[in-house]
This record gives sequence, C-alpha cells and structure tokens, in this order.
Amino acid sequence: MANSVESPEQLKADLRRAALARRDALPPAERMAAAFAIAERGLPVDVTPGIVVSGFSPLKSEISPLPLLRCLAGAGARLALPVVVGRGKPLIMRAWSFGAPLVAGVWGIREPPADAPELFPDILIVPLLAFDRRGHRIGYGAGYYDMTIARLRAMKTVTAIGVAFAMQEIAAVPATPRDARLDLVLTEREAIDFRT
Repeated sequence: MANSVESPEQLKADLRRAALARRDALPPAERMAAAFAIAERGLPVDVTPGIVVSGFSPLKSEISPLPLLRCLAGAGARLALPVVVGRGKPLIMRAWSFGAPLVAGVWGIREPPADAPELFPDILIVPLLAFDRRGHRIGYGAGYYDMTIARLRAMKTVTAIGVAFAMQEIAAVPATPRDARLDLVLTEREAIDFRT
C-alpha cells in the first residue's frame, strides 16, 4: 500500500491555496482598516532615530504595511524595501522613503531602483499567507524571506516581524529546518511575541 502521508511542502502548498482564498475574500475596506489598526498600535519594539526598518510593497490582497511604515518614518526610522535579485538568492533591501520613485520588479512588485543604496535592516517587516503561534509562517513558496532572514541574522541582530490579518492564523505550520522563525506577528487584533 502506498504511503499517503503528505510531505511538508505538499501540506504547505495546500495551506497556501486555502490561505490565499481566505485572504482574497476579505473586503478591501476591512483590509485597509486592519492596516491602520496595526499602524495605530505601532511596534512593540524600540524604534530609535536612524534604525533601519524594511517593509514591503503589498501585492494583491496582502495587508499593507505602508501606514505602519509611515508612522515609523515619522519616528525617525530609515526605510528600505526588498528587491528580488534572482531565484534561490536572498532579497536585497534598498533605501526608500515616501515620495521616492519605485520601479516594477519581479511579478510587477514595486521596488526601489538599482541606484538606491543597499541597507541592512534592524527590523524586517515580512509578508505572509499564514502563521501559527510558534512563529512559523507560510509565504509564497520561493523561500526569499527565509533566506533573507537567515542572511541578516548571520550578520547582526535583526527582529523579523510578520504582518497579517488575524484570520490568517492557522493551528500549525508544517515547518522545515530551512524555515526562518519570526520574532513577532502583528495583526489588527494583537501583537504576538514569540521571543520568550
């Protein structure tokens, strides 16, 4: 009899499809309200002038980190956005500020141009499709953020913070050794701290 146990990657693919469908079903007004609720609460970590915070340009139905990034910039944080440099490679974070130009990158994602300086974030704000209460996340499957978090943590102390809608929480993510654990997840309802 054949083994019918799904691999972690197959389980993730199934969870990814279900999570994307749930997220896509959220009305745009609810998505925006959640983004502003997270921004109003702010980060549960110290943000000092000059600290580097990397966000992301929201794609499709992703929660927008832009209201939070605007608040952080107002507190003196230097901002960065990710740039995809190639499959199987970590993301590069390039300097960005509100009003600065963006160009279309991979999958049409808005990113800083090639002449924007590379920065090494102290705080990395991470998109996700699903998360659990152990700090594990499911992304789109290419591993860009797992590689990026691992690269940055090998260089310095970095706090990886997922931002999500509360409805993106699942019971358990089938984590593998290559998956980078988050330090916190921020939703419109709460800040979940995995550091303790």
